[in-house]
Amino acid sequence: MSDGFALDRLVTGALNAAEMAAIAASALVGRGDKIAADQAAVDAMRTGLNATGMKGRIVIGEGERDEAPMLYIGEEVGTGEGPEIDIALDPLEGTSLTAKGMANALAVLALAPRGGLLNAPDTYMDKIAIGAGYPEGVIDLDASPADNVKALAKSKGVAPSDMTACVLDRERHEDIIESIRSTGARINFITDGDVAGCINAADPDGEADIYIGRGGAPEGVLSAAALKCLGGQMQGRLYFRTDDERERAKRVGIADLDRKYDLNELASQDCLFIATGVTHGEMVSGVTFGAGYVETQSLVFSSASGLRRVITTRRPHQS
Repeated sequence: MSDGFALDRLVTGALNAAEMAAIAASALVGRGDKIAADQAAVDAMRTGLNATGMKGRIVIGEGERDEAPMLYIGEEVGTGEGPEIDIALDPLEGTSLTAKGMANALAVLALAPRGGLLNAPDTYMDKIAIGAGYPEGVIDLDASPADNVKALAKSKGVAPSDMTACVLDRERHEDIIESIRSTGARINFITDGDVAGCINAADPDGEADIYIGRGGAPEGVLSAAALKCLGGQMQGRLYFRTDDERERAKRVGIADLDRKYDLNELASQDCLFIATGVTHGEMVSGVTFGAGYVETQSLVFSSASGLRRVITTRRPHQS
């Protein structure tokens, strides 16, 4: 059995870890404390991962060992028995969304055989992503946003004004926004959650045709894992704000700090991608509580089997 299909055996444990993180974070929805919500998700996801039959290693996530109790880069998780697995994660993508009781907060993780996901520090990443069905190389991170929109529109056989770009609503993106709007294209702004933004751009039924912008590097690797399963193209480049971040990158083995990574370098082997809703969103429903039960909804993608599942789990819960 291939490593990719062996990954599918880990669905139950990995899904349980994402569900536990989502349920823990849901108790903090709308309470204005994003740090407490994030910590609750981290603690619950760690517990779930440590119960999973694997030799797991965090390769990109919440920081380094000195920043524990977050799930730090290099941390070993799992029972210590089973396949060697690399993990990218964001126990709570959308901490502000959760604190404010807004839509689209998720608990997210991706698994791949050892060496299958980019091992990088928790810094920023410039990203561009589209869905499947386009010629290879139609987008380029080094081209202007306007040129990327025009190239994609030409490939799609539509006018640039018929295109929609997904962009995080951040001051740092003013030049990107201006460039996109110069083509006449529309912009779908999101307040947080660029994993969902990249998936939206890769989904033929999504609201956006392309994702462009700078967000977290962990979310970039998670997005690449999702697109590895869904199909599409993506490029990313790490963006360093300080000399300390550059040194951290060198410590994990990144020699070329300016390297432009394509999808198959961000996620080089078969991937398992899981996202569980914390708050209700466009992709999945959030955590809901009923009489004696709690219900979650998750996306589960596998690049090896090609399966795409929406899984609703109901488990007993004592209020």
